Amino acid sequence: MNNQAIGIFDSGVGGTSIWQEITIALPNENTIYLADSKYAPYGKRTKEEIIALSIKNTEKLLELNCKIIVVACNTATTNAIKILREQFDIPFIGIEPAIKPAAKNTETKKVGVLATQGTLSSQLFAKTSDLYASTIDVIEVVGTGLVELIEQGKIETQEMYSLLESYMRPMIKKNIDYLVLGCSHYPYLMPILKKILPSNIIIIDSGEAVARQTKVILSKRNILNKNLIQGSHIFHTNGDLHVLQKTLNTKNKSIEIKLLNF
Repeated sequence: MNNQAIGIFDSGVGGTSIWQEITIALPNENTIYLADSKYAPYGKRTKEEIIALSIKNTEKLLELNCKIIVVACNTATTNAIKILREQFDIPFIGIEPAIKPAAKNTETKKVGVLATQGTLSSQLFAKTSDLYASTIDVIEVVGTGLVELIEQGKIETQEMYSLLESYMRPMIKKNIDYLVLGCSHYPYLMPILKKILPSNIIIIDSGEAVARQTKVILSKRNILNKNLIQGSHIFHTNGDLHVLQKTLNTKNKSIEIKLLNF
């Protein structure tokens, strides 16, 4: 079982930002990634739809013989991970907005959260906010349209810049000193965000923490890959193959990208 792959899924290419952190933390592990671009973005879907899509992706990764599943999607984690853990006998690692470190370290007591509607309206997000951010002002902004542009390969465009600028304006006005990225697609917007935001605002996402937790669980279950060679990586997408290739932007020969109907 140790040589089996880490399964990862997201509503498209965004979770590759999580995949990158996992491969840095666990270079010897094999991975299988599902980019469910056909149904992106999950953030606009109902809770029932998100659960159904998450079950579909889990079943496909189990069919591909994965030993652990990383839900590299904030919306899927906050809406479906409890049900996935109840329904399937496999470890799951979730991802949710990094409210805790932002709330702990803010000096202005004002923190911005950029996320999808599906994440911000979820019970898990509300619970996390109540637990860690009850004494600070959390400015929530729904990133409508951002995932769609990323999935279309339109990151470095004027349309993206203008949209992000409009979303950041109320946060800057409220004097935030931390911006929490609440969607795994959003780390790809860091270069633009750094141009828009004042230099004192710290941007944080959950990628490194997810990779660290994945390593902890694999170790606890004694299913770490003991091979000393670099892991191999297979990416499946039901969307645009070229967008996934462009997002990964790699000449790594251990990576294989395939179209798959799922």
